[in-house]
Amino acid sequence: MVALHSAVGGLVVLAFVVVTILNILRVTGRDLPIARTISMIAGALLLIQYILGFLLLGAGFRNSMAHYVIALLAILTVGMEHGYAATRDTSRQRAVAATIATLATTILVLIAYMIGMGGAATTPAMLLP
Repeated sequence: MVALHSAVGGLVVLAFVVVTILNILRVTGRDLPIARTISMIAGALLLIQYILGFLLLGAGFRNSMAHYVIALLAILTVGMEHGYAATRDTSRQRAVAATIATLATTILVLIAYMIGMGGAATTPAMLLP
């Protein structure tokens, strides 16, 4: 399960990098309707990642508190992209807000991934001091 969580984590990072690039292209004026679909896929991968993480917690595996806090902060930035950005008046304003939100999400999930890959996630809680 730890290996699956790590693999999905890598996919989450990759997906949000792609969404950020697509949103940057939207800011330049390109019409990319596929960006919304890919963003939803990235959000679904993040949800799967959360579920896997909670299953690992339930099985007794632990990681640093920073891993959990940073990972959960991504809920806010994804919400900003899917909620706040959609309320902007022009397509350029929506693209700029979405780009800022997805860039923040990308940074957060990358940091959480790097912390998680530090090795603490593979240590069952009962073995920690």
